Amino acid sequence: MDGILNINKPSGKTSFSMVALVRRLSGERRVGHAGTLDPEACGVLPVCLGQGTRVIEFLLGWSKVYRAEIELGVATDTYDATGKIIRQADPSRISRRQFETALGSFCGLIQQMPPMYSALKYRGQRLYELARAGIAVSRESRQVAIYQLKLIDFKLPLVTIEVECGRGTYIRSLAHNLGELLGCGAHLKSLVRSRYGPFDIKDAVSPLQLENAFSYNSWQDLVYPMDTVLSHWAAVVVSEEQEPVLRNGGPLVLGDAPDGTGFEGRCRAYSRDGCFLAVLSFNPESGQWRPEKVFV
Repeated sequence: MDGILNINKPSGKTSFSMVALVRRLSGERRVGHAGTLDPEACGVLPVCLGQGTRVIEFLLGWSKVYRAEIELGVATDTYDATGKIIRQADPSRISRRQFETALGSFCGLIQQMPPMYSALKYRGQRLYELARAGIAVSRESRQVAIYQLKLIDFKLPLVTIEVECGRGTYIRSLAHNLGELLGCGAHLKSLVRSRYGPFDIKDAVSPLQLENAFSYNSWQDLVYPMDTVLSHWAAVVVSEEQEPVLRNGGPLVLGDAPDGTGFEGRCRAYSRDGCFLAVLSFNPESGQWRPEKVFV
């Protein structure tokens, strides 16, 4: 069971509960997800099985698309609808144009402060554990990438936006920061992840569909090959003589390979019969390709 499932996580369930479900249904011990969704959020959650767990680090580099409903005029301590109201103001004075101007200021590479109610750690403890104990600690802002922001609907006090962003972006923080910039406060009312890299919500399966697929032994039709997340990399085919060298971790000189400058100097390696063998990384000093990850 090596591959990836595109699961549509429902609201009210944790990301880990989806991992536990897949582990129970499949009997596979090695199961992990890429990119946590908050319990109240829903949408695309890639869950990797078997050797598929070894490509999670590469999946994390893909962009994600969210549809977020934001309520203006109400700020909460968690930055979402589950939190305690800490501020209220009348947002009726805000025009569509004002909101679009404020929204545009968050596009690009920005500095973002992670919320206290998050799974990040501070001296070994989760921030949300400290927050629940009434302890606030200083956090460092970090750079995140927001590639695209679209206003989908504007019906005060609710606005709906679509966000395409990179790794580590908190949509809750974006909602909170929008409210602060507009001067009325805001929080994230609901969130749907509609796309994560090559995985789209229209192709995602619900937990019930997944259970039925395992019951009728058709679950194999739902598993994506693990190299799906590497499809934007160049691919090379190794010879029969090179294959055992690669499998044993030896470096290769590949005349037909890319020059090693793209995609952080990595490519996919396949056998002559189309079997995905390894992730190769390029050593510019030796001109050789080294097996970074070899798949059995």
